[in-house]
Amino acid sequence: MTSTLFDLTGKVALVTGSTKGIGRAIATELARHGARVVISSRKADACQKVADAINAETAGTAGSAVAIAANISHKAELERLVNETRTQLGAIDVLVCNAAVNPHYGPMSGLPDSAFEKILGVNILSNHWLAQLVLPEMIARRDGSIIIVSSIGGLKGSPVLGAYCISKAADLQLVRNLAVENGPHNIRVNAISPGLIKTDFARALWEDPDTLARRVQFDPLRRIGEPEEVAGIAVYLASRAGAFTTGQNFVIDGGATIGS
Repeated sequence: MTSTLFDLTGKVALVTGSTKGIGRAIATELARHGARVVISSRKADACQKVADAINAETAGTAGSAVAIAANISHKAELERLVNETRTQLGAIDVLVCNAAVNPHYGPMSGLPDSAFEKILGVNILSNHWLAQLVLPEMIARRDGSIIIVSSIGGLKGSPVLGAYCISKAADLQLVRNLAVENGPHNIRVNAISPGLIKTDFARALWEDPDTLARRVQFDPLRRIGEPEEVAGIAVYLASRAGAFTTGQNFVIDGGATIGS
């Protein structure tokens, strides 16, 4: 007997920041489970390259992918992204807010206002905008899943990633509030908080072997994570398997937050 618990056939999923790393892994896995996915980042050629790769892999067996470039810093760009998604694929069933920035590495005492404003705008405000753009149609259908990719940085302080951690903590509260407000309409809103994952975004934390060894020495699994190891929880949250799950934060960190 074949289970349909994780089947996403016919669902439309919009994934921001999906040309590499965690976002690409999530979009690819959603497509493998049948969803039609939108690949989106700032560069159109990068979006098309990933969409082509997904289509080549899943042709005739699962979902499809289209490329729609957008700069999530601008509300008008997000409005265009959502409208173009509807035009090409139809109503959005799954929104994955994955794109984020961190233009400052160091103590907050040296944080320029411009960098702080960019972090808050991209990492929080854009997620709010996207949610507001897709929620009306989800409410009308009484079905939908919104997933915000946060970070374990949102659960603790940091001497070098303070502003980023603040933004990710705010994302967790955004998830809880959206879940409370929209739960009566059967809309699920959840967060995924990865630990240290081997992505370009986190390269400064894993590229040097000595730095990496110190970083994972007390983690129960004693290793860095791979983007694909985050994607599965997104499939769960997007599918019928996660139909009774909302307002939660799923920590995928190899046990880092429980280590010594």
